[in-house]
Amino acid sequence: MVRELSLAEIFQLGYYWETKILLTAVKLDIFSALRDQPRTALELAESLQLDDSALRLLLHALVAMRVLRKEGDRFSNTSVGQQYLVRTSPDYVGHLLILHDAEWANWGRLEDAIRTGKSPATQHVFATNPELGAQVLAVLDRIGQASGPHLAKRLKLSGITRMLDVGGGAATNAIAFCREYPELEVTVLDLPATLGLAKEAVRRAGLTERIHLLPGDFLTDSFQGRYEMIFMSDILHYQAPPTNAWLVRKAYDHLESGGRLVVKDRFLDPSRTSPAWTTAFAVHILVNTEHGQCVTSEEVQEWMRQAGFTAVEELEPCAVVQGLKPSKPEGQDHG
Repeated sequence: MVRELSLAEIFQLGYYWETKILLTAVKLDIFSALRDQPRTALELAESLQLDDSALRLLLHALVAMRVLRKEGDRFSNTSVGQQYLVRTSPDYVGHLLILHDAEWANWGRLEDAIRTGKSPATQHVFATNPELGAQVLAVLDRIGQASGPHLAKRLKLSGITRMLDVGGGAATNAIAFCREYPELEVTVLDLPATLGLAKEAVRRAGLTERIHLLPGDFLTDSFQGRYEMIFMSDILHYQAPPTNAWLVRKAYDHLESGGRLVVKDRFLDPSRTSPAWTTAFAVHILVNTEHGQCVTSEEVQEWMRQAGFTAVEELEPCAVVQGLKPSKPEGQDHG
């Protein structure tokens, strides 16, 4: 039996105060200002051109939240703040938090979205603020470097030599896959601005001869060629279901006979009430994309079957779905 929430937990769910306090501190770059030594509220206010009385309230809250500490009248970063929230740290995640802050206004219009069914967003912030989008992709790339190698092993890609990574971002997965499978070459399709990051990541990985960058919009531009495998990671939730069904058919047309389509995303279970994080993410997508939706893995599997895929299966619950394009007898057209 699922334990019911207490009244205290209900109140805790309703508090957004600490969230906005942290986002504001990151946007003001308070943690970077404390990188080298403890400072008083007045010293911080003067260096950051802030009001010292208001800043002191924020700093005290950050101490209570355990991202800052206070000794006497001086404030300093905790180890967590120093590692993840100082802009010059190699582990900095602030750009991702700044993205959340940029989406704050859309969340404030959630009631209108529920009443009307219309999102307040006409473009995702990645389109309206390419610089921020690039910074966020860099953070996600670093985070994804830990999961990519494990995913590569689980997908069992031995024997595949030509793969297309649709919306492949900073080439995080392409790099992980190529490192695991020496015979594999990957084409990464994404917007030109995004591929600037990918180009540098591929160069650092020493994989420029095996990872090819294809600039374009996967919704409007050709996939250019045929592949033994097409991979789509975390792109379906940005479009409406009919568009995604069309995208699955497009992938089918660009696969060789016997090829594989693998889709990784944040899928809901059939009841649409779990995983818990994904149910909240679905609301996030409602208010921050014009047409995006979170779907179930069963819906994706049905799109695959309608496109002609066989042996359709869920490889990982609420995470990875695969379909195979039927093989044709030797000598027949591969289309």
